[in-house]
Amino acid sequence: MRAEIERACREASRDPKDVTLVAVSKTFFADAIEPVLAAGQRVFGENRVQEAQKKWPPLLAGHPGVELHMIGPLQSNKAKEAVALFDAIHTLDRPSLATRLARLADADGRQPALFVQVNTGAEPQKAGVLPADADAFVAACRADGLRLDGAMCIPPEGEDAAPHFRLLRSIAQANGLPGLSMGMSADFETAIAHGATHVRVGSAIFGARTNAAG
Repeated sequence: MRAEIERACREASRDPKDVTLVAVSKTFFADAIEPVLAAGQRVFGENRVQEAQKKWPPLLAGHPGVELHMIGPLQSNKAKEAVALFDAIHTLDRPSLATRLARLADADGRQPALFVQVNTGAEPQKAGVLPADADAFVAACRADGLRLDGAMCIPPEGEDAAPHFRLLRSIAQANGLPGLSMGMSADFETAIAHGATHVRVGSAIFGARTNAAG
């Protein structure tokens, strides 16, 4: 996967150091994660706070320097636990969560890196702010005192991802957001060509989830 990312970066005239590989370990047991840690991977993505709380503390204790990124929907009542465990949250998607995170940052002095999730396909079943509302949402988050690090999207399944990546990039640039969390196993090369700084890759690293935890 590292070699594939490097190749995609060369084709896009980009430095591979500017692209962070987030290995999506959601639903996998620790024994599946250990070999990936042993191979030197240090950034991992999880979808659920409770699952991460169960399996990651022992792994973190044995592998210094690991970063955990929250890439799934985050309930406001789980925000405190998420802030304590995760180094980045890619799914800031609504005002109530922004307010909660801002209060936690004031109280605890800790704020993970935050990515605004944009629903580029305007899919009713999917989380994220609508593209037309993104500028106002970013401004409201900053008014709450939050430091925003980037934007994230998940293109609609079965559609060409490129227009969605271009849209996310334009929103991020208009709002001074340096990070672009976009691209998964099937489309990370396209995402890199459109400026991705974080690609979230699961099955290409861990394989199918049929034997996973959950």
